[in-house]
Amino acid sequence: MRNKSIPILLLLLILSFFYYSKAQNVTITGNIKNSATKEAMPYVTVHVKGTNVSSITDNKGNFRLTTNRDGSVSLVFTSASFETYEIEIASGETGLLIEMIPKVVVENPVVVGATRIPALLMDAPVSIEQFNAKKILNSAATDYYSLASILKGVDITTSGVLFKTISTRGFNSTGSYRVNQLVDGMDNQLPGLNFFIGNFLGLTEMDVASMELLPGASSALYGPGGMNGTVLINSKDPFKTQGLGIQVKQGIMNIGNSHRGKSSAYYDYSFRWAKSFKDKFAFKINAQFISAKDWLADDSSDYRRVASSGKVVAGNRQTDPNYDGINVYGDETTVDLRGFMNSSSDFQTLFANFLPASQFVSRTGYAERDLLDPKTSNLKFSGAMHYKISEKLEAQLMGYWATGNTVYTGDNRYSFKDVKFGQYKAELKHKNWFLRSYTTQEDAGEAYSVSITTQYLNEVWKPSFDPSNINGSWYPQYFGAFA
Repeated sequence: MRNKSIPILLLLLILSFFYYSKAQNVTITGNIKNSATKEAMPYVTVHVKGTNVSSITDNKGNFRLTTNRDGSVSLVFTSASFETYEIEIASGETGLLIEMIPKVVVENPVVVGATRIPALLMDAPVSIEQFNAKKILNSAATDYYSLASILKGVDITTSGVLFKTISTRGFNSTGSYRVNQLVDGMDNQLPGLNFFIGNFLGLTEMDVASMELLPGASSALYGPGGMNGTVLINSKDPFKTQGLGIQVKQGIMNIGNSHRGKSSAYYDYSFRWAKSFKDKFAFKINAQFISAKDWLADDSSDYRRVASSGKVVAGNRQTDPNYDGINVYGDETTVDLRGFMNSSSDFQTLFANFLPASQFVSRTGYAERDLLDPKTSNLKFSGAMHYKISEKLEAQLMGYWATGNTVYTGDNRYSFKDVKFGQYKAELKHKNWFLRSYTTQEDAGEAYSVSITTQYLNEVWKPSFDPSNINGSWYPQYFGAFA
């Protein structure tokens, strides 16, 4: 009896194996189109309801997925700006033709800037300006910082191709120290450089969900830096916005500006990939590369400095001993020549009595084209991992890193060469509270201030005045020649 039962058991095992194998290899295929335009829809998420099986349509709207379910299954189709579509089919059905209906949305966006709690824009207790990802996508601006210039009560200061500073009400400046700039809750101001670095480090354009601006005082909510306002830049949630995206922008700069050189190209390449698993864990990866040629200033007008202000005056290096060109650097070093009388010969000292009461003389400077490389590049990466601990509590890890070369204009001209910046954040986010910790890292590389660097450069090749080597000092030699 025992010998007969063994073959029967083996037969049952073999039949079970073939049955299981067959269930594992059930394939469903189909094509998805826009019901209004009849065009194929790429990047639509197709999900088998009640499982973790999903797929994404290709460029022609085709999808293919495999499930181990027998009988009927429910497929859920989701895509941004389209109504969610659900259909029940027989397992293993192929050649499905699905048409998705565009979603009609009456916009009343959610904002968090007014009270730090999500609320409808119409219910906000203060004035808030906002634009979302759709407006950014449809704009002709080079970046979303430039798009902020159309908002009410906003001024944009362009300090370079990669540096645009948002200012509101009151005094404006290149650093905009009275306006907070927060990217995903992190202060965008670098502690070493002591100014906001705009979009050099931050979100790639494809990852921006919204940008909110409080044009009024917001110090009570966001600290003393918000005296004139606060800018909040929020990234896309990988649970809600999934898929692979690539964006290419190209343009031409410096058209018609012959004094700035030939026209130059502008390139902007962006990449974003986000995916969710069982609506429990999600991640996103972003990258962006920008290449352009910034402008070089060539105004050599003579500038007379008076304390913190000044004015343009007539003169040049040949006619004015105290010449200080606007875009000439190193000639900021200036002294009263009469102070060097005693360091000269008796004849020179006697001759100096014929000088006016004061005779200021500046060191020789350098043109900007000899000091700055206008080639600009910016490479940045960012990523995030989100984990839902519970329905109301979510853990987040985020990181932003950027490097590149560029030119920055403030109260001086700065060359950023091989700079590296990073911001990293860990956060527990509840519906009613959050616990956030972040750090800002910076490496200034070979960055330098043009005017200060050239002043030191002059001192290296010949000091302005060295008591131990008077004959080898610049000003005593100048005085001798002048006398």
